Amino acid sequence: MNIIASSPQGLEDQLAQEIINLGGENIKIRRRFVTFQCNYETLYKLHFYSRIAFRFYREVARFSCTNSEALYKGVQSSFDWLNWIPPNKAFCVQVSGGSKLLNHSHFSALQVKNAIVDMQKSILGQRSNISLNDPSIIIHLYLNNQEAVVSLQTTHESLHKRGYRPSIGYAPLKENLAAGLIQLTKWDGDKPFIDIMCGSGTFLIEAASQCLKMKIPLKDNYLFENWIDFDKELFEKVKSSTYDNKKNNTNLSKIIGCEINTDVFEQAKENINLAGLSKLIEIHNMDFAKLDIHTNKGIILCNPPYGKKLGKDQKELSDLYSKIGHFLKEKFSGWEFWLLSGNAELTRYLRMKASMKIPVSNGGIDCRWIKYEIR
Repeated sequence: MNIIASSPQGLEDQLAQEIINLGGENIKIRRRFVTFQCNYETLYKLHFYSRIAFRFYREVARFSCTNSEALYKGVQSSFDWLNWIPPNKAFCVQVSGGSKLLNHSHFSALQVKNAIVDMQKSILGQRSNISLNDPSIIIHLYLNNQEAVVSLQTTHESLHKRGYRPSIGYAPLKENLAAGLIQLTKWDGDKPFIDIMCGSGTFLIEAASQCLKMKIPLKDNYLFENWIDFDKELFEKVKSSTYDNKKNNTNLSKIIGCEINTDVFEQAKENINLAGLSKLIEIHNMDFAKLDIHTNKGIILCNPPYGKKLGKDQKELSDLYSKIGHFLKEKFSGWEFWLLSGNAELTRYLRMKASMKIPVSNGGIDCRWIKYEIR
């Protein structure tokens, strides 16, 4: 199968490596997505173990498309819709991209829908309903210049929604972005991991769960179960199997978080408990400056406010960054520090020299994932 995986911007290489590790082949990396080929077993595995992908799409058609008529005819002639979508199955159409004569996504979606239901009515005498909330099939159309790519979406919800986070902080970090940022640090569970401003606990949870190779729980989210070539026996085999993993609960290093806001701290505790990790993650409701760790060198990270979403006063933020820099140099010499920054002006108040800066996007904000060697 030809598969497309959508990715957080800046983490495409990490997503590609995940796909390779799970059996994907013929990898091609693009901006915000990765294309590859795989068999059914790998596709099913990716839904349990890819911690970075937003969504997966199975490409089913690709054709030249310059106008609405070409789109209508191309959809009808390019795939066996009558077998894949019988009249008793509801579907919907989503569109991204565009072209000169097809620049309105709603109109393009209607053309795809009409092409399929008109064919159903003329041949079968019945047509499918359209459902936005509970479709059996989601068709995705991508328009790029003079080409149309038609794919089947594999899940209802985005894969970043792990199900453990009904409670979030004021400026939540998406779970898959957190997972990818942790992968960039190359932390493998052998040394302490500390988030000094942990918010709703996303870094902590993703660090523990991906290090232990825990499955991503999706709960009735798999649209590929409605495909005519769905292999239920193989899927159940993959679902019940465990990932080969050398780490376990007893040899995982300390994972520690600090959160000064009591309400957000309680949210983090709830999220950690829902993720089944309360025995592995140590969390403190206090100012990070009070943290005193007597242990081996490890990794510290944080996603502090940077004035884009929280409306913090610039003086208050500059003081915070100065405090972080002083705290790290005083208590954690020899450790690594990773900071997600969306404001280059503020990072200079750390008074620390960066050893690496990786461009990423966080909620549409151009950010840098910055590594510091604490001295």
